[in-house]
Amino acid sequence: MKLPTLTSYIRYAAALTATALLAACGSDSHEPTPAAPVSILATAQATADLSSLVAAVQFASDNNDLVNLLGSAGTLTVFAPSNAAFDKLAQTLTGNANAKGPDILVPANKALVKAVLQYHVLTSVVKAADIPFGKAITPAGGGFFKIDVVAAKPVITDGRNRKANITTTDITASNGVVHLIDAVLLPADKTIVQTAIASRPEFTSLVAALQFASNSDDLVTTLSGTGPFTVFAPTNAAFDVLARELTGNAAATGPDLLTPANKALLRSVLTYHVVASRVLKADIALNAPITTVQGRTFVIQATATGVAITDGRNRVSNITATDVLNSNGVIHVIDKVILPPL
Repeated sequence: MKLPTLTSYIRYAAALTATALLAACGSDSHEPTPAAPVSILATAQATADLSSLVAAVQFASDNNDLVNLLGSAGTLTVFAPSNAAFDKLAQTLTGNANAKGPDILVPANKALVKAVLQYHVLTSVVKAADIPFGKAITPAGGGFFKIDVVAAKPVITDGRNRKANITTTDITASNGVVHLIDAVLLPADKTIVQTAIASRPEFTSLVAALQFASNSDDLVTTLSGTGPFTVFAPTNAAFDVLARELTGNAAATGPDLLTPANKALLRSVLTYHVVASRVLKADIALNAPITTVQGRTFVIQATATGVAITDGRNRVSNITATDVLNSNGVIHVIDKVILPPL
């Protein structure tokens, strides 16, 4: 996979001078010396469609730290949003459909803009051929995002599960490489618990069960911590199925499980859905035991339509959605509550 690369680069004055000297000497049979790559910052400054990026770097710098980072020697990768990408971000942040990128460069936004810019920078050179598709990518500012191949093109999923297309790859600079993108990436702003709460009504039964089964709110507090965690999150419909299975009542729903007699069982079941590490879809080891924080294991296997869990009681739950990113890990959605062995 190779996207078109940018062909317009800055030429140093020295190269222009050399060309002029050759012409003056009548050496018109020689080609001008190709210009050497310049820094990422200089490349952006010479690219009209990256003017908003340059302005943001200058605005968010403290004692020129970002300017120096992108302008000095190094081994960096920068995912560079276009001016249109900054315009879209400005419209989102301000609520003004006519806003432009420079409109977000106000003192109240400086910390946010700086964090966002650092989220676009890697401290190693990663060319298009070396992108670890499906894996977590950790930028200079912390957090993570991932890149997948969608319709034969690279697409980034940021920490807020927004998408950005990589439109141009492998722009060579003296201190690294630049890839152009069509949306500004944003780091995650929600924990696993906050994402579940914000996903109402899909996970209301899961959130209610976590709150009910906690001792002094410990389950909620843990999944709101730094992690990282992987949570296999059952939907409301999954909890409804479990309620009918355990009660024998065909009309039962998830909330019917929240009785004092079930608290210990629910606590064991909920911790069976949590892995104490970040496991993206691309990291899942098929047909191998996966150990949960509850101490028991389950197995994930490939199916004709995707992947599914076989739990400790040989019940099967389909993984219906994968890689919902959060600040402290990742969520995979499942269609049946999994149960540890008896």
